[in-house]
Amino acid sequence: MILGISVGEISPQHHDVDAKKHAKNVISPNLTTCHESVARPGLSVYCCPPKPESEEPFIDFQFPDPSSPLRLRRAAHLVDNDYIAKYRNAVSIMKSLPYDDPRSLLRQANLHCIYCTGAYKQKNSDIPLHVHRSWLFFPWHRMVLYFHERILGSLIGDDSFALPFWNWDNPDGMVIPEMYVTGSLVDTDRENSHLPPQVVDLNYNLQEKGLGPEEQIKINMALMYTQMVSGAKTTELFMGCPYKGGEGGFCEGPGTIELAPHNTLHDWTGTGLNPGREDMGSFYSAGRDPIFYGHHGNVDRLWEVWRRLQGEYYNSEITDPEWLDSYFFFHDEKRQLVRIKFQDVVNITRLRYAYEEVELPWLNARPRPSVPPKIAREILKMRDLDHENNQELPSSPFLSADFGPQGRTLDTTIRVKVHKPKKHRSKKQRDFKEEEVMVVYGIEVKEDSYVKFDVYVNAVDETLMVGPEFREFAGTFVNIPLGVWPVMRRKSNLKLGISELLQDLEADEDESIWVTLIPRTEDCMNVIIDGIRIEYIE
Repeated sequence: MILGISVGEISPQHHDVDAKKHAKNVISPNLTTCHESVARPGLSVYCCPPKPESEEPFIDFQFPDPSSPLRLRRAAHLVDNDYIAKYRNAVSIMKSLPYDDPRSLLRQANLHCIYCTGAYKQKNSDIPLHVHRSWLFFPWHRMVLYFHERILGSLIGDDSFALPFWNWDNPDGMVIPEMYVTGSLVDTDRENSHLPPQVVDLNYNLQEKGLGPEEQIKINMALMYTQMVSGAKTTELFMGCPYKGGEGGFCEGPGTIELAPHNTLHDWTGTGLNPGREDMGSFYSAGRDPIFYGHHGNVDRLWEVWRRLQGEYYNSEITDPEWLDSYFFFHDEKRQLVRIKFQDVVNITRLRYAYEEVELPWLNARPRPSVPPKIAREILKMRDLDHENNQELPSSPFLSADFGPQGRTLDTTIRVKVHKPKKHRSKKQRDFKEEEVMVVYGIEVKEDSYVKFDVYVNAVDETLMVGPEFREFAGTFVNIPLGVWPVMRRKSNLKLGISELLQDLEADEDESIWVTLIPRTEDCMNVIIDGIRIEYIE
């Protein structure tokens, strides 16, 4: 008894209510509901299995034997010819399997189509289920890789076989690896101008920037620093928003890495000759390209790197029981349907795989201000005066940070002054325990198309703002079409961690900051934004 309240007894009714609420909030697919879905505007697809998976018996996931060989995933540009021959052989066999075999490459590819275009509904809801733009992103793709890898190994009789990862965050790996340009690992629906030796553009916006290799690598390194370090200091900023089951649990708020380089590289790899930049540029077709698995291998690896980096500051593990108990279904190497939960995939050692250790050069790529902060402050003071004198004029370019009930269309650059609720924060709050977060909220993409816009803080001259190589760059929003369903035409939020950025710009104790949104793609004219605000996340 504490203060006269019994803490040792819970009524059966209360337990039942909690259990029902938990079950409703857990994310899982309704296997009886697979249906035709929309891959992109104007294109319907049917990616469902030949027969409903609800008619198959399933087993619950069991961890591999701890004594089984550890599968070591290596950087694709560092593997030898023997490995490449083995991998190509495995993929050739997988391609030869009939469609009614769940191990076939097309069935493997269609997993991404099913779960990324809303072909399944949630188990306890009529809402279509998709695994992007939230904290479902990392664990679901880890599950895909886990089973895909084991199937490939089984097809060639090698229980130590491991997938490679495309090490695009390292300068030596910033081209499409040679293994993918010949043999069974080729996909003809790739952008020809981006084949080796072209350096990847991790901040791709459908435009060729014409940069030399050294300059492109420098920009890539700066973007990686922002997306992995300064902009990703809390779990939600990195993982994405907490998506739960039912109408009330829906959210759209992608994490840093999902936005870029994940989304941007999907489009950089797919060909501009196809309307949706298929294969890699559209979610319904991305899994058809073998490089998809190398791309997501690196995404998965970066989740492990981020967890290790965050361990220096605080516990980054998700302990929400509804996230841990969320589950999906996959076929294993024996064609057995398996139910697997997120809690099963948080520890890769228990899954018996690991990543080759490679250098992280982006850790030393912290961007610098484009203009010395003291000079920038004087220029911004003049802007403040103009704002105070002109903010009431209908034609004023200085807008309120709340764009009103109709929002603002991003058909041109938007610049606003945003108030900071907390001017002075304690040292404890600033030492990574409380992150200052800019929220661009209510983002609506009217036509579900590829959209990209960049966000800057205290930029004195937007015409000079090229990209992430400047400290004023706070982050980017990248939309890849998910398809069009009336029930899923929801608004997104973009959350950007800016504590370190504000310190570098010597603006961490200012009462307000200037925020600039710069459209980078033509279809930004179809984007409406409700406003911008500052929040604090512990």
